[in-house]
Amino acid sequence: MKGAIKWGLIIVGCIIVVVIAALLIVPMFIDIQKYKPMIEEKVAQATGRSFSVGDDLNLSLFPWAGLSLSDLQLGNPSGFAEKNFVMVKSFEVRVKLLPLLSKDIQVKRFVVNEPRIVLIKNKNGRANWEQPKQPAEKTPTKTEESPPQDTSGIGLPISALTVGNLAIKKGSAIWIDHSTDNRKEISDINLTAEDVSLERPVGLSFSAVVDSKPLSIEGTVGPIGKGLETGNIPMNVSITALKELVMRLKGSLENPATNPGVDLDIEIAQFSPRKLLAELNPGIQVKTSDPEALGGMALKFHVKADASKAALSNGVLNLDQSNLTFSLSAVDFSRPNLKFDLNLDQIDVDRYLPPKSDKAKGEQTSAPSEAGKKETDYTPLRRIIMDGRIKIGNLIVSKAKIQDALLQVKANNGIITLDPMKLKLYQGGVSGKTLLNVTKDVPQSAMNLLVTGVQIGPLLQDVLDADVIEGTTSADINLNMVGDDPERIKQTLNGNGDLKFTDGALKGFDLAAMVRNVGTAFGLSKQGAERPKTDFTELLVPFTINNGELNTPQSSLKSPFIRVNAKGTTDLVKETLDFRVEPTAVASIKGQGDEQQRSGLLVPVLVTGTYASPQFRPDLSAAAKQQIEKKVFESKEAQKILEKEELKPLEKPMKDALKGILGGE
Repeated sequence: MKGAIKWGLIIVGCIIVVVIAALLIVPMFIDIQKYKPMIEEKVAQATGRSFSVGDDLNLSLFPWAGLSLSDLQLGNPSGFAEKNFVMVKSFEVRVKLLPLLSKDIQVKRFVVNEPRIVLIKNKNGRANWEQPKQPAEKTPTKTEESPPQDTSGIGLPISALTVGNLAIKKGSAIWIDHSTDNRKEISDINLTAEDVSLERPVGLSFSAVVDSKPLSIEGTVGPIGKGLETGNIPMNVSITALKELVMRLKGSLENPATNPGVDLDIEIAQFSPRKLLAELNPGIQVKTSDPEALGGMALKFHVKADASKAALSNGVLNLDQSNLTFSLSAVDFSRPNLKFDLNLDQIDVDRYLPPKSDKAKGEQTSAPSEAGKKETDYTPLRRIIMDGRIKIGNLIVSKAKIQDALLQVKANNGIITLDPMKLKLYQGGVSGKTLLNVTKDVPQSAMNLLVTGVQIGPLLQDVLDADVIEGTTSADINLNMVGDDPERIKQTLNGNGDLKFTDGALKGFDLAAMVRNVGTAFGLSKQGAERPKTDFTELLVPFTINNGELNTPQSSLKSPFIRVNAKGTTDLVKETLDFRVEPTAVASIKGQGDEQQRSGLLVPVLVTGTYASPQFRPDLSAAAKQQIEKKVFESKEAQKILEKEELKPLEKPMKDALKGILGGE
């Protein structure tokens, strides 16, 4: 028995020696060059493209099965002017044969030198990587349904993998789109990986030049193990772009073969957005009102996502002196359901806007006509479901200083609401809600605002650089409009409201002086005189708006020396004014704040012109009529006559008749 075993081992050993000898000797006697034309022909038939390799074609079988070749060229299909699809300067691979029997792949060397791939889309939209369509074969009618396939065990069809040296050197990839005359190129592609294995982390080093901009990736991936089935593949990678932007990704790839996803901490180290934008667009200069804006930015967050959902948490964004914390989640990307929470400590928006000179240049450009205007597609907004909150501690926009802003945003089926909207500004506050309806092609909006205790003077000075009114402001405003551009919004603006100003002044004119001295009040005063104003204890402005025309039927002003009633309209589209102001002089300040009718001369004032150039002028004819009326009815002779009891019933008819004769109202 022992002898049989002994001879059996000897025979097996001899067979192994013979096989090894054959693997060593056979390649020496086989002229692989003889088979090169056949190989080229078979590959060309299989791909439908021309195929060729250089004469430097070698094969070895033991101890490593090795193949090396040079000058590989795979051509483009017919219809493309460029000759080649793929080119490789040289390629070498060495694999152990015997371990392959147990699905153990051991690669000593896998090196590709100067690979080049050219991706092309011609003017007809056809791509060179598409295979020609083969005629569909008729499939036999199924008599019974096939059982569903079990994909739970999907994974690598190997038991082990080791690669001693994996490298791609001096590669390039070119994208050419003839339909848009667009060309992009990635050059100097270099990839190296040492001691690749499924059971330990693999170190990677990648570098390339993308459109003349450097890009590099360093880090580790793995161990892969059985992570392709239902597990995770750890990764710790650093990406550097343009020598300015550094991104770190640490976490894992989840279930790559079944339900691909990521669970990563992502951090972008501080960089200068201004310098980065200049690198990306060398011919374009980034202009902001503050030349120091966009000087520094950093970002970090955790992302957990797969094909059906994504969540960002623990987010922190630093931009110059502003700090934003955020979280965001989204599910069902076909009809996104978004939730978010944004908390910003401070930002001065004006710093990031173009300088005034640039904005002025932009304003000179004529607006596009209605016929040439491209309609906005609101379909994406109709699909979104949203529930989010935005908080801002300190905000400057259009020079207005705002504190503690809070916006609650909700959206569903094309109805977007901001409710509540709250903010503080200039010692007061604003609250309200806004609704945007985009269920139709043209959006509709509605807004309700409640203003309390706002100091209007500093606000207008900051925003409009206008010193026209001061005082404490309260308001209740309701507006609705149609459209998404300023002109159409003004044309369709409708609503109503009440404005109330207390303990303030109207700047630029003195109504009391207009009563006392018409010539001086309306521009005939001496040069260098102090700017006139009208002090008031209360100014009420009720208004309605109809298609962009604002009407105030009975505004009123109470002042220590004067009472004023005003009515008229202003056209928001044409920016014109048409108001009549009727002041009544008060004999003394004793009556301030009460409702009693005071004596004094009525001197109506007409306010016309435009927003840019308002005009104030007295209604002299009305003043003359009032003077005549006063002379007639306030003279001693008239008073004596009207004191008679039998004439008292005639007092009112006589006054009405006189007004009719003078053309009064």
